[in-house]
Amino acid sequence: MRFTRLQNIWLQRPNAARTADMRCWFRTGTFLSLLSMILPMFLLVPCRGETTSPRGVAVNGWQFRLAASTPDAAAHADVQQWHAASVPSTVQTDLLRNGLIADPFTGAHEAQLQWIGLADWEYRTTLNVDAATLTHEHVDLVVDGLDTYATVRLNGQQILEADNMFRRWRVPVKGLLHSGANELTVTFASPIRRLLPATLKRAYQLPGEFDSAFGDEPKGVQTANYIRKAAYQYGWDWGPRYVTEGIWQPVRLEMWDVARVDTLHVMQSSVNADAASLDAQVRVEASATAKAIISVTYTTPKGEHVSVPEIAAQLVPGRNTVHVPIVIEHPERWWPVGYGLQNLYQVSAKIRIGRETLTAERTTGLRTVRLLREKDQWGKSFGFEVNGVPIFAKGADVIPFDSFPDRVTPEKHRQILESARDANMNMVRLWGGGYYESDDFYDECDRLGLMVWQDFMFGGAIPPDDPAFRENTEQEAIEQVDRLRDHPSLTLWCGNNEVETGWDAWPDRLLLKENISPAERAKIETGMALLFDDILKRTVAVHDPEVPYWPSTPSADHETEANSNDNGDVHSWSVWSGSAPIEDYLKDTPRFVSEYGFEALPDIRTVRAFATPEEQTLGSPVMRAHQKFANGNGNDRLLLYLRRYYGEPKDFAAFVYLSQAMQAQAIELEAEHLRANRPRSMGSLYWQLNDCWPAASWASIDSFGRWKALQFHARRFYNDLLIAPIRQDGTTNVYAVNDRIVPVQANVHMQVMSFDGQVLSETTTPATMPPLSSTRVNSLTDDALLKGGDPSKTLVVFTMEVDGKSVSRHILYFRAARALSLPQARVTAHVTAGAHGLELTLHADTLARDVWISFGDQDATLTDNAFTLRPGESRTIQLKSSADAAALESALHIQTLDTATLPSMAGAGD
Repeated sequence: MRFTRLQNIWLQRPNAARTADMRCWFRTGTFLSLLSMILPMFLLVPCRGETTSPRGVAVNGWQFRLAASTPDAAAHADVQQWHAASVPSTVQTDLLRNGLIADPFTGAHEAQLQWIGLADWEYRTTLNVDAATLTHEHVDLVVDGLDTYATVRLNGQQILEADNMFRRWRVPVKGLLHSGANELTVTFASPIRRLLPATLKRAYQLPGEFDSAFGDEPKGVQTANYIRKAAYQYGWDWGPRYVTEGIWQPVRLEMWDVARVDTLHVMQSSVNADAASLDAQVRVEASATAKAIISVTYTTPKGEHVSVPEIAAQLVPGRNTVHVPIVIEHPERWWPVGYGLQNLYQVSAKIRIGRETLTAERTTGLRTVRLLREKDQWGKSFGFEVNGVPIFAKGADVIPFDSFPDRVTPEKHRQILESARDANMNMVRLWGGGYYESDDFYDECDRLGLMVWQDFMFGGAIPPDDPAFRENTEQEAIEQVDRLRDHPSLTLWCGNNEVETGWDAWPDRLLLKENISPAERAKIETGMALLFDDILKRTVAVHDPEVPYWPSTPSADHETEANSNDNGDVHSWSVWSGSAPIEDYLKDTPRFVSEYGFEALPDIRTVRAFATPEEQTLGSPVMRAHQKFANGNGNDRLLLYLRRYYGEPKDFAAFVYLSQAMQAQAIELEAEHLRANRPRSMGSLYWQLNDCWPAASWASIDSFGRWKALQFHARRFYNDLLIAPIRQDGTTNVYAVNDRIVPVQANVHMQVMSFDGQVLSETTTPATMPPLSSTRVNSLTDDALLKGGDPSKTLVVFTMEVDGKSVSRHILYFRAARALSLPQARVTAHVTAGAHGLELTLHADTLARDVWISFGDQDATLTDNAFTLRPGESRTIQLKSSADAAALESALHIQTLDTATLPSMAGAGD
């Protein structure tokens, strides 16, 4: 510890002097010898948190190994020795970094890696503690997340038994620490092996989600119901089964004396355009009675610093909450993207206790949120209102960004969320089968203006009627609500995903209810009611009363049956899951659709990252391993739709292309149908925005961040001004949709054209669009449009123009693509380096439907893709790439629909 005292003295020297010292060390070669002395001290490195006090140091220098308690441990001798760990981590990622396992995302390695989640694991590190640390009155070990059954020991003494992945743990440890080296160990028990014996002894099995495909749990038996852990890690119909264990969040030591700041929360008692009445709530943990002076300042979005009158408070031992009122005249409110600026305030608090000053900071935005639930001619509404403005929710559902959460970076969040914003989305729903996201995710949503629908972490399995389970969940909910409540993007807390509708309607749930006694059924239902209609609802009401709570998704708040079109939100899965034609979307007009989706394969470059050329066939073991729907048979469902709408793909690459075209066509139809029917419908959240690994899935952005065709289409069908021609039963109703808060005067052009470019008819209709509205501007039968023309060779181009500029376009066909007489597309293209960067200019001599632009193995970001060019049309697209224009043009490939299928002998059809 002698060097620690020298280190503390040196750190008191001015910055310039320390810089000069370091330059001297480098010149004289002293640095390497100093490094050998310094390095052990940096097993405890300064932690950068939201608050500057109490003092905190991150715990690093971890190692891991297979625990001796693991059955058949001898079969894995290579992992019985200690290896370096990179905490935060999971066992799988630590094994991968050490070269001890194959890449879980390539090939078909999933089966051979299941042993990891069935094993027990040990982690250890050494805490080198100096005497100065022990002079503090309190030293706490703080663990932000353990996955999941974990026993923590310090110097051989057990200090914690953790059982919830979503909770933070704080343990006083000063009495167990001594100067010098202290051993900290964490032992993880396999969640499956721990729970399976008791689960098998149950009189009946609670329905879960997806049975294991690997035999570690018998069919119909799932342990995931009984643990507070991310459900998707047990396998889903879009993701692999990798049951993780590990220290998945940071660990630190916190030192404090008379008091520490627990949280700073800015409660928004009243917010409108004239004034905001706020309550800055400073929660302080004190070890003794003390007088405190609390001063609060805030910084406006324009950078102005404002001080609030100080508050004196008498602290008592334990938890204290000090309230500091703030009144802001004419506040700069936070708005969802498209409705105003994303204004953010920085609130800071200083707590002076004698000669010690504690500090805390919080960023927040001022806004009001309401869930509109009003009776009307269609039933009862479901929609969101922000700052008094009804918002049509346009977006997608978000799943975890990786099977291994420790690999998700702020840059990954930013890229996907900016892609959502760039596709004109204003809401994301954080699905309940994953985990509560990290702070940076919500920071990005605040910055981008993306509203967040936040599920509590229940993915659909029926929870146990267990008081201890509910108590554990309640503490989890309190911690998570307290952590997230100051984010202005947070718009809804939802109790669970599909627990209610599953219990009401899913076959395995109905069978269970028939086979158990009324008393047992009542017990399960009472347990669910306590959890979702009492505990979680009450937690939100107490800790975040400004944000509405919804008991389940889908739900009608128990007023009618869940998943009802006239009340509450809906998950619509007859298309895809039920194999219904996509036109069935038009049969129903729900109040809000929070899930609907259609599968597609990822970008062909992403496929190449996990499958060799020989493995790129629909039936190969690798492709089946990366297709989780229907136990690996999901490509059969895709083929059913492709044959129905497009025809037989000519090869694997064409299958990839057509799957994306089909996905985009399906989701576009439902999205435009819902938007055309506002205010009856007030939300479109398609399943899903992102992927957790490279695979066939419902995502519009694949795991490499590459946009599928759907994401490009979403940018168009979620535009704030939309022309939406909806063709049903031989009649096309044309809607002009305006999501702006001001009226818009537009012209709607309609051009009926043959595939060879001949204009058959053309009209222009003025359209006055009120604010926040959908207006039907025309209704035309097929006969009126075609006027005797050939429906297999005719299209209609609808264009909305505002101030002479095209803002929305939609091309309508009269037959399914397989029944169209598409001409051979002739498209020329050139890549040039212009004043604004790289540009791609295309020109079509003939109709080119569903153009898809790619550049082989070159990565390039395009401002547009997945569109149709009319005969004689040109289009210029901006590119971003590390490659130059010549390399991109050499690699350029343009795929169009006319060359993607084999010649068909089928007759024409709709």
